[in-house]
Amino acid sequence: MKTTKVGEVMTPDVIHACQETPFKDVALLLARHRISGLPVVNADDKVLGVISETDLVRRQAAQARRTQGIRSRLPTLRRKARVAAAKARAMTAGQLMSTPAITVHPEQRLADAARMMERHRIERLPVVDEEDRLVGIATRRDLLRVFLRTDEEIRQEIIDEVLTKAMCLPPRTVIVLVHDGTATLEGRLERRSDIPVALQLSWRVDGVVGVVNSLTFRVDDTRPPEKHPPRRIAHHWLLER
Repeated sequence: MKTTKVGEVMTPDVIHACQETPFKDVALLLARHRISGLPVVNADDKVLGVISETDLVRRQAAQARRTQGIRSRLPTLRRKARVAAAKARAMTAGQLMSTPAITVHPEQRLADAARMMERHRIERLPVVDEEDRLVGIATRRDLLRVFLRTDEEIRQEIIDEVLTKAMCLPPRTVIVLVHDGTATLEGRLERRSDIPVALQLSWRVDGVVGVVNSLTFRVDDTRPPEKHPPRRIAHHWLLER
């Protein structure tokens, strides 16, 4: 089945910073290009980390606390406190960035990228090639583009890619209706085990937000065959004349 890849929706021209980029220049890049974050790369364009508006705000807040003389009374700072203290003194992108950078490859599915964003609670993913060099960036907004597909586009892909190509079903075996991204499958399949396959593959079509099952089946191949007790066959012997 054809599924949309990260490389199809990413932004190829990436605004980025180098390790030595001054703090103020990073803030200017974000403001000038109206973006909320950017990757930091080295001389070989390999992604080292990511800077977000949150990093800048935290840096300013931490610096304000330092100037007011608010310090931790603990003899040893915890890791998060040490990181915050270091960022309060950050003067360059390399000192301010969050590491390690969470990245994706252009060939990864949008669903995988979305799970990574949700798991790590981030808004953007630098896209890198096989050598970890920056080739693009994917944001939450980019990933949401698949939900802008029309109902007819979704319906036709389910028919062509799921029912015809993947499941090899004869035409018009299943009627597909799509409304606001929710697909309804109606019809009668030969085997009961084919129903969950049709539903799962339909779920994977880009833009689908729900699948309603109205399928029936002719043969229930999910139940073990019934075992009948052996029958004794009576033998009738012919008397010899």
